[in-house]
Amino acid sequence: MAIVIVASNNPVKVNSARQAFEQMFPEAQHEVIGSEAPSGVADQPFGNDEIIRGARNRARYIRESSPEADYWVGIEGGLTHDEDNRYVALAWIVIIDKQGKESKSSTGTFVLPEIMAELIREGLEMGAATDKLLGFINSKQKGGTVGVLTEGLIDRTAYYTHAAILALIPFKNSRLY
Repeated sequence: MAIVIVASNNPVKVNSARQAFEQMFPEAQHEVIGSEAPSGVADQPFGNDEIIRGARNRARYIRESSPEADYWVGIEGGLTHDEDNRYVALAWIVIIDKQGKESKSSTGTFVLPEIMAELIREGLEMGAATDKLLGFINSKQKGGTVGVLTEGLIDRTAYYTHAAILALIPFKNSRLY
């Protein structure tokens, strides 16, 4: 049985990692465990470099604190700007295995409504801005902003699962990587 530690206790992140490992390695058993880990970046990371650093920091932290695992998964959401200077949401996922191999992938992106971007510029994190603007409570542990804006067509778990599957490609195809 492979032990997978996800650098978060957020059920969305744990479930997305579980689904990715189950889909990529259906023949194997996985114990997927959440564990809090600091990102070492801002609460609302901005730019790919900072978002990747946050995911990598989380994965490396839990690798040090839980060396008995087979895989460590760091997930970090954040924002960038597009060519029209609008806020764009995305997340990066970093996975490290026992041999120290590291892989990463990002989610798809989506543009935030300007009214939400204004709340973020005022200092709110994206999840808090979503909750305040649309009257939700702790949406980031449920469908997330992506779930709210797609009216449930893509929830946060599915959003992260696809990126986690992509990050697992080098582990699934180790003879090629």
